[in-house]
Amino acid sequence: MVNTALSIGGLVGVALSGGFVYWQVGRFAAPQVPRTLFDERKEFMAYTVGLFAGIPLALALIFYVDALGFGALIAAGIDLALLVVGAELAQWILLRTVYFGTGESGAFYALGLRAGIGGILALTIVTQYLSGTSITLPGLLVMLAQAVALLIIQVASGLLSVRSPARVERTGGSPLGGGLFATFGLVVLGLGILIGPTGALFGALIAAAGGVWVYQRLRDSVLGGLLPPRTRSETEAEPLGSGAYRRLPK
Repeated sequence: MVNTALSIGGLVGVALSGGFVYWQVGRFAAPQVPRTLFDERKEFMAYTVGLFAGIPLALALIFYVDALGFGALIAAGIDLALLVVGAELAQWILLRTVYFGTGESGAFYALGLRAGIGGILALTIVTQYLSGTSITLPGLLVMLAQAVALLIIQVASGLLSVRSPARVERTGGSPLGGGLFATFGLVVLGLGILIGPTGALFGALIAAAGGVWVYQRLRDSVLGGLLPPRTRSETEAEPLGSGAYRRLPK
C-alpha cells in the first residue's frame, strides 16, 4: 500500500510541477516568443535540483503537519521555519552559482527550482493521505487542493524572492518577501488542518488563490519585462546564453 501511495504521489507531484514548467516557463520559449529567454538545459537542471532539494523539505512538511495534528504549535512553528528558510536558501544558493546565476534568466531558473520543490511537497501530501486507513472522496479533494496549493505557494514565493534586472520596471524582490508569503500560505493551510476537513479545503483554496494572484502579477512584470519590444529590429535579436539580448547587425 505504501509503495502504491508513493507511486501515485510521485505521478501527481511530477504531473503538477512538470506541467507548470511546461506551460508557464515554456510560454517564454520559442516559438511562443521571438527568442527563448533562458537556457532550456539549465532550466531542466534547475528543476532537477529542486526535486532533490525538496526531499529534506518534505520531512519538514511531514513534521509540520504532524505537529499541527497533535496541537504542538511550538514544534509546528519550528518545522514551518525550516520549510520556508530551506526553500529560500536553496534558491539563494542556486542563483549565486556560476552555472545558474549569470545574466537575466535567473527568474526562470528560480521557478524551475521552486517547481521541483513544490512537486516533492505535493508528492509528500498525496503519499501521506493515501497511506492512511480512511480514504474518502472529500478527503481526496482536500488532498489534491493541498498539493496544488503547495506548488503555487512555492512558485509565487520564488518570484517574490528574485531580484529583477534593472531594465524591468519593478522594485524590491528579496528572500524576505518570498519567505513571508510562503509563511502566510503555509499558515493558512495549517489553520485549515486544525479546523477539520472543510477548513482544510477552504484553507488550501485560499492559499492557492493568493498564490495565483501573486504569481500572475509578477509573471507579467518580471518575466514578461524581459521580452524585447515588439518591433522588427528587436524581434530579430539574437539571444545570449543567459537570456540577455543584443541586436543583430542589419
